[in-house]
Amino acid sequence: MTTEGADIRGDVLESILSHVPLIHILPASHVSKSWNYAVFSSLRYFSRPKPWLFLHCQNSRPPYASSSSFAYDPRSNHWLRIHNKNPPLQYASAIRSSSNSTLLYMLSPSKFSFSFDPFHLTWHHVDPPLVWRTDPVVAMVGRHVIVAGGACDFEDDPLSVEIYDLDARRWDACDAMPAILKDSAASAWLSVASSSKTLYIMEQVSGVTYSFDPTSRIWSGPLDLRHDENIFFSVIGIFGDNLVLVGLLGNSENVKDVKVWEVKGKSFEILEEIGIMPKELVEKLKGEDASINSIKISCTGDFIYIYNPREPEELVMCEIGGEGICRWGSLKNPAVSDWSRVAEKMVLTSADVGLGDLGKAAESGEVRFSICE
Repeated sequence: MTTEGADIRGDVLESILSHVPLIHILPASHVSKSWNYAVFSSLRYFSRPKPWLFLHCQNSRPPYASSSSFAYDPRSNHWLRIHNKNPPLQYASAIRSSSNSTLLYMLSPSKFSFSFDPFHLTWHHVDPPLVWRTDPVVAMVGRHVIVAGGACDFEDDPLSVEIYDLDARRWDACDAMPAILKDSAASAWLSVASSSKTLYIMEQVSGVTYSFDPTSRIWSGPLDLRHDENIFFSVIGIFGDNLVLVGLLGNSENVKDVKVWEVKGKSFEILEEIGIMPKELVEKLKGEDASINSIKISCTGDFIYIYNPREPEELVMCEIGGEGICRWGSLKNPAVSDWSRVAEKMVLTSADVGLGDLGKAAESGEVRFSICE
């Protein structure tokens, strides 16, 4: 075969691989050196991997065993069922995620367990924080896990903050959360986002926002991200190096719009509107109920996944393009059925997933995947 023919065959192979789900590309990368090159060239130039959405379902009653897990790959537009050979989540406490990153955690009086890799193959088990908490804010910033607020009524300080250092393997106490958050210092009332250096928390109803630097142990704020008086509920996430704000406009009985803003500036003084959810997707978000009291989001990279915790049958996806233009879509939730809405709780995470992550999952022997019909 001529060199020209080989080049054409390589281009054709790369084009074909761009339409193959990532879980099926992994075996192809081991066929030969030329196939390995074609795989990585296809992922780089034809169809790059996109952040995955993960649904973690768990029994709502003790012993809280993990019942099912799903993942959505937007690159191939496929839902995958994740089969865990030995589910690691059979503990006497419920799985939780108070931030919208890949972090999952479980907290009991005797143990604090957390995991932050995409498929949660590795769990870290450490002593619990010194202050007992029922609904804290938990977020990972760099090599620190921050646990804030959510303390029980009998504790001296409901605003207490503790930091677990992954390298030193110890807990440290630091300055408490700002006093203005005393009546809302729990993950149920706060939206949480974290970058590699900073933790951000915002009251979902008022929009009052603070930031925390785990290195200097300093809280900054308050700042008001509500530049539109029509917002009655909002949540935050990370988009690139900036915050993104997703807000419900109108009121819970009549949601007029769902908008997305990028928050810029050192003092968050610039809010740039980058998207409005199409009306038909707002209706899907409502589900059978005519109202929306709240939303939750999970953000990674250029993707924002939005859902209504009271009506989780439809998930809304927003991809923010290079020009700051939002591309919208909706996903049927494969984890929802009439019985599961009562018997199970659902936690969402999202993460960048590459061939390396899939390779680790395959090599572990603990995980296999199947495409949902």
